[in-house]
Amino acid sequence: MLKIVSIIVVVVLVVVAGIAVYASTRPDSFRVERSVSIKAPPHKIFPLIDDLKAWASWSPYEKKDPAMKRSFGPVTAGKGATYEWDGNKNVGQGRMEILEATPPGKVLIKLDFLKPFEAHNTAEFTLAPKGDTTLATWAIYGPSAFVTKVMGLFLDMDNMIGKDFESGLSDLKTLAEKQ
Repeated sequence: MLKIVSIIVVVVLVVVAGIAVYASTRPDSFRVERSVSIKAPPHKIFPLIDDLKAWASWSPYEKKDPAMKRSFGPVTAGKGATYEWDGNKNVGQGRMEILEATPPGKVLIKLDFLKPFEAHNTAEFTLAPKGDTTLATWAIYGPSAFVTKVMGLFLDMDNMIGKDFESGLSDLKTLAEKQ
């Protein structure tokens, strides 16, 4: 019996070591990005992204926890605007701050997650005119800590976050095209 337990322990240690070694070879950063073509000019779309209070009308995370606690800083649009949230397990807890707002084409956001795990990333929105439409792109990028690399072996972050971005961009498109 002791021999079987010893073999199991050795096998588990080898598997864990293999996972750790493989995870350490993964990239040190990540980027998830989605785009949508919106039949509206950038100057109509920009305020929906630049004003953090407007996110309630299109952000997919608002739907994941309608009861989440939200608080805004004294400025809600443009550089320096802040927003904090505390919600269920689907949205966690965190804070956003607009670092750059260049009308009508770019919004750069410092995105700090506190729960369910700590992470510090950057969200970026770009609006590129293309004829009578605008290509709206939503991206998130940042460092991949070792824990994130291990999680990435079992969870497809591009697929998980990408689906949320696709949903949010679809709602942003609907909203912008109605204006």
